[in-house]
Amino acid sequence: MAITDVPAYAHLSDADVESLGYELDAIRRDIEQSRGTRDSNYIRRTIAFQRTLDAAARVFIGVTRSKFAWAVGATSLAVAKSVENMEIGHNVSHGQWDWMNDPEIHSQTWEWDMAGPSKQWRYAHNYRHHVFTNVLGLDEDVGFGVMRMTRDQPWKPWYLLQPLQNIVLAATFEWGIALTDYHAEHDRVETAREKAAVTRAFITKVARQVSKDYVVLPALSGLRWRRTLSANAVANLLRNLWAYLVIFCGHFPDGAEKFTPAAIKNESRAEWYLRQMLGTANFRAGRVMAFASGNLCYQIEHHLFPDLPSNRLAEIATRVRELCAKYDLPYTSGRLSHQYLLTLRTIHKLALPDRFLIATSDDAPETASERKFQDRDLGTSPGVGRRGLLTAQSA
Repeated sequence: MAITDVPAYAHLSDADVESLGYELDAIRRDIEQSRGTRDSNYIRRTIAFQRTLDAAARVFIGVTRSKFAWAVGATSLAVAKSVENMEIGHNVSHGQWDWMNDPEIHSQTWEWDMAGPSKQWRYAHNYRHHVFTNVLGLDEDVGFGVMRMTRDQPWKPWYLLQPLQNIVLAATFEWGIALTDYHAEHDRVETAREKAAVTRAFITKVARQVSKDYVVLPALSGLRWRRTLSANAVANLLRNLWAYLVIFCGHFPDGAEKFTPAAIKNESRAEWYLRQMLGTANFRAGRVMAFASGNLCYQIEHHLFPDLPSNRLAEIATRVRELCAKYDLPYTSGRLSHQYLLTLRTIHKLALPDRFLIATSDDAPETASERKFQDRDLGTSPGVGRRGLLTAQSA
């Protein structure tokens, strides 16, 4: 089953956990104190690049005639949408650039090019997901309400369709996110008036997005409206597939653990840090892929410091890896293709009833618990002088 006692699963004493938290706090302070012109220039250049690429792609689609040119334009538009969604919208809405005090590049004012309102996303994502990462029943991102990602979720017959549901969710990812965020916000407010306001905001944003991509922009293209309409549809599809891939590979490959609500009872700041390290995963990426993913190839670092600038995550990752080695903790990472294949295996495997599964629910590759280490002679971690999770996993 999911982890109930996080320090016990990590094989760290209370003193170890607090020491780890102190060192992670030091990383935060160092980055906060060194933020400055190069960071503000980075986000402004990124916004300028995205807007230029978006405009150039739309003009290119409109003035060219060949199918190849259409494909180039649609792909370029998909890249522009991905950058806006992930490196700009996602990260700005996390408050990563609020320190600049720029009224445009601020978490409370930025509205992204996605189906759902940014405000509703901020509650569901910044609070529900990042505070309660992978905690069953509290983090809606564990399966997004339609997927079974751990055996802690009781099997139901309709999960047999999970492989197909996965394809549908990937293709319509922005809509899955929008609906998840809407329901979280709708459940949060109490009065009928507040709920009606949430619904109006959702409908207004959806209408605006649909009108922009599928009515207004095609209409402005005149007789070539079909070319613009199809390019917009394909660009949104490609953006959805890429966002889905990045998010799923950061949260569902082997090593990204799930937790019971008991695990966060009286949770300290240091224990929260540790849970983020155990509940997320990275994938290896060069500079271009990192940029295109919103630097979410560093999902571990992003979850540790969700409001620190994304362009600093690469340097943070070097220090986090060193801490993992020091405290004998795994640093879950791998090729993007490998991480996704592990995720696909989990999706297809958990579509089946538990009686068809082999590993125990405490020692399954997709979800483990502290009970998996019972009755094992785990030895001592070389060079550390104590037993840790990384050693325990290899024992």
